[in-house]
Amino acid sequence: MLSVTACSPRMSETAVPAGPKGNAALQSGPMLGYADMFEVLVWVQTRSAAQVYLEYWDVEKSDVKYTTTPVNTVVEHGFTAKCIADRLQPGKNYQYTVYINGGALLLPYPTTFKTQVLWQWRTDPPTFTVAMGSCTYVNEPEYDRPGKPYGSEYQIFGSIAAQKPDLMLWLGDNYYYREPDYYTRTGMLHRATHTRSLPEMQSLLAATNNYAIWDDHDFGPNDADGTFIHKEMAWEVFRDFWGNPTFGLPGQKGCTTAFSYNDVDFFMLDNRYFRTPDYCKTCPEKTALGKEQLEWFLEALTNSRAPFKLVAIGGQLLTTDEHDETYQHLYKAERDTILARIEREGIKGVVFLTGDRHFTELSALKNKAGNWVYDLTVSALTSGSFVDAGKKIKNDYRVDGTVIDYHSYSVLRFSGKRKEREMQINVYDSNGKELWTKTVGADGNLK
Repeated sequence: MLSVTACSPRMSETAVPAGPKGNAALQSGPMLGYADMFEVLVWVQTRSAAQVYLEYWDVEKSDVKYTTTPVNTVVEHGFTAKCIADRLQPGKNYQYTVYINGGALLLPYPTTFKTQVLWQWRTDPPTFTVAMGSCTYVNEPEYDRPGKPYGSEYQIFGSIAAQKPDLMLWLGDNYYYREPDYYTRTGMLHRATHTRSLPEMQSLLAATNNYAIWDDHDFGPNDADGTFIHKEMAWEVFRDFWGNPTFGLPGQKGCTTAFSYNDVDFFMLDNRYFRTPDYCKTCPEKTALGKEQLEWFLEALTNSRAPFKLVAIGGQLLTTDEHDETYQHLYKAERDTILARIEREGIKGVVFLTGDRHFTELSALKNKAGNWVYDLTVSALTSGSFVDAGKKIKNDYRVDGTVIDYHSYSVLRFSGKRKEREMQINVYDSNGKELWTKTVGADGNLK
C-alpha cells in the first residue's frame, strides 16, 4: 500500500536529476523536525540537485509502508528538502528510510520517529524528556581566527543522542558565521552546511525531534540586531535548515514559533530580528523582542494552562549580571515588563531557557505573587567556555552549585500525574557524566 504525502511548497517537483544515489548523494541529515499526532517533518540535505523522498512504516505493521511525494533539491535553498510524513496515527513508533535519486540511505544509527500521544481526557500525560544546549562552533581552520581552535569536544552530540531525548532544543548560536559568511547567501549556506555536516551530530538529528531559535552568531555578525541589512537572507537560510512548525508570527518574519508537546507549552522567541542596537542611547523604546512579539508572547503566556511554560530566548533574562548581552545590562525595562506581567497575572511554571554566556547556571526568582520563575542557562555545547564564570560573574538569583564553566548540556524530564507534574533538571558534561540535578515540583518549588 502506498500513500503520497504533502511536501514543502517551496520545492519543485520535476524529473529525477541525474547524479549519485543514496549515501553518495547525501550531504547531511536526515534530521527530524516538528512532531505532532498526525504529522512529522523530516529534513535532508543533498550534495547537489537531487530527488528525495521517504518510505516509512509503523513498527508494529511493517508490511504496510507509505511514501512521501518526491522533493527536488535546488541550490537556492542549499539543496535542502523537507518532507512531511502525514499518514500517521497518535502515539505510534515509526521507522523510516530516506531515498535520494532512488537509492536508499544505509546508516549506522536508527532512523525512527514517534507521534505525540492522544492522552487528553484519557490518561495522565506521558513522561518525556527534552535535551537542550547553545553555542555550537565547528572548526574550519582556513576561515577561523588564527590560534587555538575555538570548537572542541564534538562527542557531546553522541552523548546527547545516547540519552534518547524526545526533543532537542537548540538555544541559539547553533552555528557561527565567520567574516566570509556574513554578507552573501553563498557564505551563509556554506556555514550552515559545514556545521550541519558534522559526523558526530548525525545520530542525534536522525532520531530526535529538533527545534531551534537563533542568537547573534547564526543570525549575523557578533551582537547583530534588527539593523542587520541581510537579516531577511539570514531568515531564509535559517528556515531552510530547520524544521520548526512556523517561522515568525503571522505577517512577520523571524524565528518565533510555539508548540505544545504532551502537556508542556513551548514558546520559541526571536531576540534579534526586531532588536534595537544594544548601546543606543537615544532609542525611544529599547527592545530585544519588538513590540508586536512582546505583546503576543505575554498574551500567549497568560493563555497557557500548561503546568510548565518553557520559554526559549537567546540571552539571559533573570541574571542580575550587568555584562555582555544580559537583559539586566541592556534591556532592563523590557525584562521588568515581562516579569511584572507574569506576577500580575499569577502565571505559574515559567522557565526561561537561555544560552549565549558560555557557561551553565540555574537562576530562580520568587515574585510577590508567591510564584517561582526560573532561568536555565545552558552553554556551551562545543564553543569556547567562560572559565571561572562562577567567580567572575555576580548573579543574585543563582542557585548555588549550578555553575558549570565547561562544555555541557541539559536534559529535562517531565513526569507525574496530570496535576502533580514535576520537571527534573539534569546537567551533563560532554561525555555524559551527570554534573548536577534539581527538581521543580508541581507547586513550583525547587527540591
